[in-house]
Amino acid sequence: MQTDNYVRKSLELHLFFGRIMKEHSLFLQAGFTPVDAEHEEKAAFFRKNFEELLRQTVTISDGIVSNEVLRSGEIVTDFTLDAEDRTECLTGLPIDRSITQRTKRLCSGAQPTPRCNENRSMVRQLNRTALRLLEGLICFKEEILDCVLHGSMFTINYPLLIEHILREAKLYQKSIVTLEKTGDLSYRSMQETEQFWNQIMMEHALFIRGLLDPCEKELIHTADDSAKSFCELLECSRNAHSKANVLEQTTALRDFKAAGTQGILECKIRSVILPLLADHVLREANHYLRLLKG
Repeated sequence: MQTDNYVRKSLELHLFFGRIMKEHSLFLQAGFTPVDAEHEEKAAFFRKNFEELLRQTVTISDGIVSNEVLRSGEIVTDFTLDAEDRTECLTGLPIDRSITQRTKRLCSGAQPTPRCNENRSMVRQLNRTALRLLEGLICFKEEILDCVLHGSMFTINYPLLIEHILREAKLYQKSIVTLEKTGDLSYRSMQETEQFWNQIMMEHALFIRGLLDPCEKELIHTADDSAKSFCELLECSRNAHSKANVLEQTTALRDFKAAGTQGILECKIRSVILPLLADHVLREANHYLRLLKG
């Protein structure tokens, strides 16, 4: 096993996906009605535990993770702190913003750390904890989806959104398992990566369109066009490599999301989009852009 690569890749994975899972749990928690108080409590459990996982990851990551990842905007953006603050106020759900503040202060590492064996041990434990949490969160999301599809639960979250966040959790799980087996993530082909993230980007555009107020006709039109573009790119990525066009379309969608996040934070856009959800999908676009440019 390539120890340094294993440690760095694992930490970078948790910095991105650990935060994503924490926020998935928050979005689920915020979306339940009083009759589903038991599910609300379970979502709170995963939110708290992924927050703790992220807190531990940040503690270990300083001086180890790559500058490329830290500068990509996939871990935090210029909007994240404000989005967390506003979302906590709007939902009443607690968010530890000190984790984001510490994340913004992280430094990259260019040389192997002298505490390599200690770091590997801590990272292996992080990976085991993440896998245990993910097993439970995946089952929880599947349970929610089944209830919604069979008419026994109402939530403000679209069924497609629940399927969407379920796929992301499974990718996170698969990535950790691969790191534990091989110490790397280089097994992925660009075609496989494009297929996954083109679908995610397409669905983001669809969600944005559906969560905008009907009066926001221009933004709805832009979101609709983006969804159609990524639908076409998804089909292309199943047959051939289409990196150049994907890069252009993802950059355009990222810029649209950034403008949208700012507009939501400034109360200039009418929608039912939580500020943190807007920042969340922006970070995922930044993550995909880094993978495309790599």
